[in-house]
This record gives sequence, structure tokens and C-alpha cells, in this order.
Amino acid sequence: MSKYLIENLFGIEGWSIAWYGVIIAVGMVLGVILAIYRARKQGLKDDLIFDFILLALPIAIVCARGYYVVFEWNSYSGDILTIFKIWKGGLAIYGGVIGGLVTAILFCRHHKFPLFRFLDLVVPSLVLGQAIGRWGNFVNQEAFGNLVTDSSLQFFPYAVYIDVLGEWHQATFFYESMWNLCLLTIMLIVSRKNPKAGTLTCMYFVIYGLGRFLIEGLRTDSLYLMPGVRVSQVLSGCLILLGVLLVGIIRRRKDIQA
Repeated sequence: MSKYLIENLFGIEGWSIAWYGVIIAVGMVLGVILAIYRARKQGLKDDLIFDFILLALPIAIVCARGYYVVFEWNSYSGDILTIFKIWKGGLAIYGGVIGGLVTAILFCRHHKFPLFRFLDLVVPSLVLGQAIGRWGNFVNQEAFGNLVTDSSLQFFPYAVYIDVLGEWHQATFFYESMWNLCLLTIMLIVSRKNPKAGTLTCMYFVIYGLGRFLIEGLRTDSLYLMPGVRVSQVLSGCLILLGVLLVGIIRRRKDIQA
């Protein structure tokens, strides 16, 4: 499959539209649509979502890039300007999540809106976007796992053939995409029962964190904090612990609004 939906746009060589970007954009649009739908169901105005997206999107992209650059500094230290070439890859979802979370905290404080209620409103959209976005890794043939040498296991979706290597590897991008779709389904079912504010956020922290921790251990392109210690697994562990702590807090409080 070509990496480009459109090559040499308007006849200009090198000006192309990549499938990865299209897939990410589709995930964002569907995420916004889902958030607006859920906001209307709660009697909230669309402006709440649009105002947040206008702030969160650029901040999340900057943070996703910054996160990746920090842990891959040796690849950029020789030419600082390459940091700005995000079209060549190098965005880390955890950096984007951190940026989005900080933005949500500041946004809710400014608008005097209950933080956990807002997070529960938008976190299903985040999960949907992540599930769709992982297919961009399929197009780029990245974010794959360990080598699969058993011919009986060399089939999709268990494995994916990497053209550059001429090898079959575990399709970890697919594993995470399906994990996220299952999580999204559970979230939407739980949300119908009007759970306490913060419940969906805790589910994201714990369930997504657990899935990412396990799947990250299979990948061959992880960012490392130090030899043998994967950054994403450390952060996943922190997410799980935070989620468990929040569950305890929510259970103890009759009505958590912020």
C-alpha cells in the first residue's frame, strides 16, 4: 500500500498528502463528532467542545513531538531544525495525552466547569482517535512487534509483513487498536448508567494503561528511559496507579464534581 493518498499535489513534486495524516485527521473528526453528540445528550453546548479542541489540538501536537524528541535526542541534536519536520514522523501519543490533560485542567478552571465531568465527556473520543490512528502505523509499516518465524502464525491480524525487512512481525498496532475499540465499547455502555464523574477517566487510566503496558513489551521500536526500561511502560504503570487511586477517591465521595 502506498504511503500517499495523493502524490505531487497540484503537480508540485514532493508536496503530497500521506495516508497517515488522513487517518489521523479522520480519527480527530470522528472523535469531535462523538464528543459533540455526548455533550448534546448532557444538555451542553457545542461551543464547549470546539473551544477546547482549538486549544488542545495544537498543544497536544507540540507535546507529542516534544515527548518524542526528548527521548530520541541523539537523532535531532545534530540538526535542531529537524525537530520541526513532524511530517517525517516522530509523534508520541503519551506526550499528546499529557498535553491534552494539562489543557483540560486549565480549560475547566477558566470556564469553571467540573474537571472530571469534562474528562469523562472527552475521553471516549480520545480512545476512538487512538484506535483509528493506529492504522496509520499499518500504512507506514511501523509500531510492529517481535519477529514471527513460525510460518503457521505468519498471517494478519496476528502478524504483519514488513516490506523493508522482508519479515513477518507481530501486528502490535492492530492489538492496540482492537484493545482501544473494546475499551470504547465498555465506556459507552457504562456511560448509559450515569456513573459518578471520573469513572470513565479511571477506566481509561487503568484499562488503556494495562493494555499499553502489555503491548509495549512486544514492540521493537520503543523509546527507552534507560537500557531495559521502556518509557511507555513506566508511564502506563503510573496511569494504572493513578486510576486505582482515583477509583478509591470517587468511591469515598458522594458527588465528585471537580
